[in-house]
Amino acid sequence: MVDMTIEYLGDLRCKLTHGPSKTEIITDAPVDNQGKGQSFSPSDLVASSLGACMITIMGIVARRHQIDLSGLTASVTKEMVTEPERRIGKITVTFQFARNHTEKEKTLLERAAMTCPVHKSLSHEIETPIYFKYPVGGG
Repeated sequence: MVDMTIEYLGDLRCKLTHGPSKTEIITDAPVDNQGKGQSFSPSDLVASSLGACMITIMGIVARRHQIDLSGLTASVTKEMVTEPERRIGKITVTFQFARNHTEKEKTLLERAAMTCPVHKSLSHEIETPIYFKYPVGGG
């Protein structure tokens, strides 16, 4: 169990505090929903959490199998829908590997990513295309 607190700062902004580490994050409503868009919106955090969670789970597997993930990045695109209600409609995650990997390593890493708890927790109504890109000519 992890405790977190959220304080409303006014003007559609919140301060989130992670209990164990006391790390703080400020959220802001997006411009298209009456905010200033000066920080992550709550739905931005959901989308970016998916990519971060997937990389973290791949990192656990990589550590276990001595696979070098240095230079791995992910880009995340969140798309909102408004009908029948405003919600996240699609989160696209693209992983770009900096190093070549064997087919066995690719299978391990890709399967690991798809077991991430955030991915498993998202509504099936949210489309989640996931792409894994490796260097050209990679093993």
